[in-house]
Amino acid sequence: MSKLSSETFFSALPVFVEFEGVADSGNYRALPADWALATADIVDSTGAIEAGRYKAVNMAGASVISAILNALGNNDLPFVFGGDGAMVAVPPSGVDKARDALSAVQAWVGEELQLTLRAALVPVADVIAAGLSVGVARFQVNPEVSYAMFAGGGSSWAEARMKEGQFAVPPAPSGTRPDLTGLSCRWNPIQSRHGDIVSIIAVPVGAENLAAFQALVTDIVALVAGEDRDGHPVAAEGPQIGLSMAGLSAETRTAPKSKQFGHRLFILAQYLLTVGLFRLGLTLGRFDPKAYRQDVASNTDFRKFDDGLKMTIDVDKDRFRQIEALLQQAATAGICRFGLHRQDSALMTCIVPTPLSRDHMHFIDGAAGGYAMAASRMKRHSAPALSATP
Repeated sequence: MSKLSSETFFSALPVFVEFEGVADSGNYRALPADWALATADIVDSTGAIEAGRYKAVNMAGASVISAILNALGNNDLPFVFGGDGAMVAVPPSGVDKARDALSAVQAWVGEELQLTLRAALVPVADVIAAGLSVGVARFQVNPEVSYAMFAGGGSSWAEARMKEGQFAVPPAPSGTRPDLTGLSCRWNPIQSRHGDIVSIIAVPVGAENLAAFQALVTDIVALVAGEDRDGHPVAAEGPQIGLSMAGLSAETRTAPKSKQFGHRLFILAQYLLTVGLFRLGLTLGRFDPKAYRQDVASNTDFRKFDDGLKMTIDVDKDRFRQIEALLQQAATAGICRFGLHRQDSALMTCIVPTPLSRDHMHFIDGAAGGYAMAASRMKRHSAPALSATP
């Protein structure tokens, strides 16, 4: 693969527009060997969540994506948000900048959010040497926004090596700050409209069961499709405008300490202006608050594939029981390991480079632990998992 085609790998990928496509191997292409995986997560996120710090945990996870995209000056990179962490694939030209961003965001998370973020930068060449690959597909949620899906085992291998301390990126010196422009948390928890917000993680077990796991994914997606908006936690008209004190505090801390007071006032002024425009049915230049809320609903990552199925969905109790039964049957048959976590609301963290553009991105997790709690429950299953290549 030429240098140019390697650098533009993700932007050149064909897109698919129906989520069922995550189970189609034809949608995936192998990430070039000269790329790297920047991966990070919160140490003891379960403890932080149990202490009620779920907003801070989600903000820390999203900050990894924000810091790297801003450092590289490129929003069109493959990444995945995991609730208490994230992974971003970076081209060879961006490796050094990604390393610096990972170092800076660790310092910020430790000093401003009082959490411990560990991070690693794993060469894809090492993933390939381990006998795995990083397959990437591009799921387009609308003409303005697409999200990366990962398969092949490589991202899970990179995460495991990070947790072992390999390929570690150390924190930057105290006081170092990443560029977190656009990172925000301006929505109140989104209440379930149908029964429960359910966070699901399911990963395959055994190479011989990959076809059965792919069929399981197809069955779950089809079952959830029977729910309103395919189980989307956010209503079509968008979430209700709201700014919690926890969200305001977390976003204020994205600015340097010397500028936090002014940044807090700016956030409040922007929020009040948006509320006023919405209630009066007005627009301001190219900014239409009603259209913005609808775009928020459209631009979320409530379902994804990252070496396994991950979904945070709004479903009724009967559909939840059907999903749980499918997963339990598959686990009993040795096809998958899974974790579920139920809560009454979802939480949204956002990257909004500018509200005047429609390419803002919104990350959904359960508001009471979501993916982190589902992953914790999945660990109770002792069978080793093999990440699927659909």
